[in-house]
Amino acid sequence: MSKPVAITADSTVDLSPELLERFQIHTIPLTIVLGEESFLDGQHFTPEDMYRRFHEDGILPKTSAPGVQEFLDFFTPLVDAGYEVVHLDISAELSNSYNAARLAAAELKGVYVVDSRLLSTGVGLMAIEGAECRDRGMNAWQIARYLGGLSSKVETSFVLDTLEFMWKGGRCSGVKALGANLLKLKPALEMKGGKLGVYKKYRGSIEHVYEQYIRERLQNKAIRPGHVFLTESGEIDPALVEKLIQLVYELSGCKEVHHTTAGCTVSSHCGPKTLGVLFINE
Repeated sequence: MSKPVAITADSTVDLSPELLERFQIHTIPLTIVLGEESFLDGQHFTPEDMYRRFHEDGILPKTSAPGVQEFLDFFTPLVDAGYEVVHLDISAELSNSYNAARLAAAELKGVYVVDSRLLSTGVGLMAIEGAECRDRGMNAWQIARYLGGLSSKVETSFVLDTLEFMWKGGRCSGVKALGANLLKLKPALEMKGGKLGVYKKYRGSIEHVYEQYIRERLQNKAIRPGHVFLTESGEIDPALVEKLIQLVYELSGCKEVHHTTAGCTVSSHCGPKTLGVLFINE
């Protein structure tokens, strides 16, 4: 008889507490470092706190992945309780989280670590899929193998209101950031092959760009009908968000559109008013 399965992920999964509870997904936080202070991602330090501090002193926080010992401390109670574990991490191209988790898993039995090759609720979609596979009776090895092949079907993209945060965080050159800002361009980024890159630059007000971006991402797509995410990094008018959620329902035909706010790890690189629509292709 196979053991029960625990689905886990690092905090860049960006799922709300309600979704984590509903799908019984456990998370391990990354660390946010701001000068001499450090905070656990998603605990006692929010993107709003981060933006306020940035506007006050111009300093962006650094992010730090959990170490091997932290992952051992995270996995061991689950293993000792009789679970096998399927763990998902942000793309190994973007963080050391996956490698640390893999090294910790090598010291334990029944812990399977999957490099999502994605970030934010792209990983969240995979975690939910893993939870639903668990609830259908698949064992940990089967789930890990299935999720390893799912990544290429998960569309993970965002449109940014500004490149300032990526520029100051070292994610793009100052020349590119300055040029985009001067021309009032709104860059759209997507995950391909585990890396984040610009695929298009929009013009116009960000409110108009959101709608154009969502239409282009969802129209004429064979979208898996279970879950779609509308994920943002804060400071977007709630009335506009509601309007965009309804647009996603209309275009996707999805049963559930989950509105979530990215945590500090993701928001520290993309900045406020970033918005993405994320889903799985059939």
